[in-house]
Amino acid sequence: MKHSFTLIKADYLQRTRSYSFLITLAITVYAAYSFVPPTNAAYTTLNVTGYRGAFNSAWVGYVSATMTAVMLSLYGFLLVNNGIKKDIETEVGLIIATTPITNFGYLIIKLFSNFLVLLTIAGITFAVSMAMFWVRGSGVYPFIFADFITPYVMFAMPALFVVSGLAVVAEVFLGKRSILQFIIYFFICGAVMAGINSPKPGIPTAVFDPFGLSLVTGSIKSQINTEFHENIKEVSFGFIFAKHKSFRTFEWNGVNWNAIFIISRLIWMAFSLSLVYLSSFFFHRFDFNQTVSKKKKALAPDYQAGSTDTNPSSITTGTLPPVVTDYGIFPFIKTELLLLIRKGAKWFWLVTGGVWIAMLFTPLDIAHTYLLPVIWFLQVTRLSELVTKERTNRLHYFTYSSYKPLLRMLPAQILAGVLLVVVLALPVMGRYLIGLNFYAVFNILWGAIFIVILAVCLGIVSGGKKLFEIVFFMLTYGVTQKIPFIDYLGVTPHPDHTAYIAVIGLLILSLGALSFFVRNYQARHL
Repeated sequence: MKHSFTLIKADYLQRTRSYSFLITLAITVYAAYSFVPPTNAAYTTLNVTGYRGAFNSAWVGYVSATMTAVMLSLYGFLLVNNGIKKDIETEVGLIIATTPITNFGYLIIKLFSNFLVLLTIAGITFAVSMAMFWVRGSGVYPFIFADFITPYVMFAMPALFVVSGLAVVAEVFLGKRSILQFIIYFFICGAVMAGINSPKPGIPTAVFDPFGLSLVTGSIKSQINTEFHENIKEVSFGFIFAKHKSFRTFEWNGVNWNAIFIISRLIWMAFSLSLVYLSSFFFHRFDFNQTVSKKKKALAPDYQAGSTDTNPSSITTGTLPPVVTDYGIFPFIKTELLLLIRKGAKWFWLVTGGVWIAMLFTPLDIAHTYLLPVIWFLQVTRLSELVTKERTNRLHYFTYSSYKPLLRMLPAQILAGVLLVVVLALPVMGRYLIGLNFYAVFNILWGAIFIVILAVCLGIVSGGKKLFEIVFFMLTYGVTQKIPFIDYLGVTPHPDHTAYIAVIGLLILSLGALSFFVRNYQARHL
């Protein structure tokens, strides 16, 4: 047990002592600040049409806790689903494989390490939520600490524990197929949310609700319907931009806890542990000898007995192709494009192709708002490794010392990424061209350059791909929810189109300059 605590601590410290984690914390502080919008804000995070809760301790604490449970469960999975992969890349797994620790013991360590990482971020939002009570509140209502700590314990902690377990299970069964892990996980989250909004008759909603939303929404609906004689059936969570001319304020004092809900939290946590235990029977324990030997057999030439072809002296320079020196950038662009296209399973291009074809026939607004961000997000693993694959494969010693790497290789990587995302956006861009909507075409082109430059900048600065994956997910979510200040694709109409283009252009120039500056420093200080 003592050694387990040591390993959990070491894994936790290794994950949190990184630039990507610090930047994630900074983003979390801003997100937690926006969880409780001011009264004059153009958006809401808990939407009840025509009604608004008074800013007392219960409202601020419960809204912040439920938003933390939902949002951190979504992008937190992207943050922690690389624990086993990191041990493989650093070859620490080879050492662990020789120790007496069991498969289940190792996976439990990873589960609790994931949980502590997410719990650290939740702790930041908890602190910000209490500060927001004093910032947003009017001083009329008293500060009640229990209204803050209780929802975090009952909502956020069980949900994050389940996410931590699912991240471990996904790594065991899907391995390096990161994008497939994301798709399956987000599909499960969508199904869970649909189950909350469509409860099964005779079955407590909490059974299908790992986030605890049903208890909050049910309590709010019940109070409004009773107090104002309404028949409200839906309460929405998320960043919802719906401005109403007038609101009726109601004072909500939290939920009434019941035994079924508390037991359901324990059931969800036990379910997560059960999945981890089941996956321990399929865990490879870093034994790749059989796979490696099969690959070697497939790659080994089939020589006949007594053949002299294996003699190195039989190789002459005349039989080798001539060496042609080319200092241009086009061979690099071609190579980077091939690396992007050939990455991942070939069958996954069928999914991308299906979305690409769907953009030709679905309504243009849906294709632009939903399908285009989705098809770009499906390339997240390709874009996130655009400038990090050299360091991951330990080839940066060669690439950084090559001829003019800043003027040849880095621009080639950027151009290859832009070409890929532009080709994927051609159906939407072509339909806008037919309709002579040149502003929309330019917005998409501008967005393609921005998202590639963002991938390059975050990859170079953080030295890994996790930070970009998290930020890209949040941007994709913001675009599909039509959040104006996150819209890099021009989905929502902007009052001043010139200012919008100027802001995106300034971001592109700033991120590009930072990328070249940091890469130049890295190349000079190997």
